[in-house]
Amino acid sequence: MAVDPIGATGAVEIRGALLRLRRTTGLPVAFGGLVDGGRPQMRISELCGTATPALSALAVTSGNGLGGKAVALARPCAVTDYSSSRQISHEYDTAVATEGLRSVLAVPVVVRRRVRGVLYGALRTAQPLGDRTLSAAMQAARDVEQALVLSDETRAVREEARAVLVAARAEPARGPGSGAALERVREAHAALRALAPRLTDPALRAELLDACDLLAGGVPGAPGACLAPRELDVLACVAAGATNAAAADRLGLRAETVKGYLRSAMRKLGARTRGEAVVAARRAGVLP
Repeated sequence: MAVDPIGATGAVEIRGALLRLRRTTGLPVAFGGLVDGGRPQMRISELCGTATPALSALAVTSGNGLGGKAVALARPCAVTDYSSSRQISHEYDTAVATEGLRSVLAVPVVVRRRVRGVLYGALRTAQPLGDRTLSAAMQAARDVEQALVLSDETRAVREEARAVLVAARAEPARGPGSGAALERVREAHAALRALAPRLTDPALRAELLDACDLLAGGVPGAPGACLAPRELDVLACVAAGATNAAAADRLGLRAETVKGYLRSAMRKLGARTRGEAVVAARRAGVLP
């Protein structure tokens, strides 16, 4: 069975957040899990400090119980005595009572306005959970949120990069003899150069850069005309027809920074204009 990398990342981050929450607050019990994809429920998968398996794999429906209320409202919720609280419904009383929990808080993990998980902290005595505990739980949830945002962005970049890589590898087989095919090669080269710095996976980043070298007709890993990686990124965008502003947007840089890289590349290539720099880079075998 294939492993969902996003779900795996979320589980690891929740586990770490629960450990930090217990260490920071002294809470004897912490647990949590991710919202099931496409379903209005959260499944408890991570347990820390529990004495029984009663809560393990428990599916909590949105709106039900304390965690379900936190999912539905997308905000923290707490009760001082779970079994007798009138603020929540009681579908999960048996599991909570089996674990011996009384005072419980639930903090949602919210990414782009969507609840992705819930962190719980609990006491086995009926006493209020103070602001310090709530603040620590909210910070733990923020940590998980940031990790999930990064994981989402990494997955999107990887998918985009692999799609461009497949298209780029297909072009040499077709032969860049026609003007249209050559322009597709150049556009693929520019897209790969723009994507590579955003990848956190060093193996995939190296694979993309090797593909760039092959598209350019050079040797994989060769420095080519002593151009710095960002100088080559900018030139690749310029060669594909991008303005400085468009190159800046594509590369995640400021327009002035792009101009600086372009001037530096022109100086190294002995070029007086953008066009001359592109031609010189192609002659050097670092641009297609």
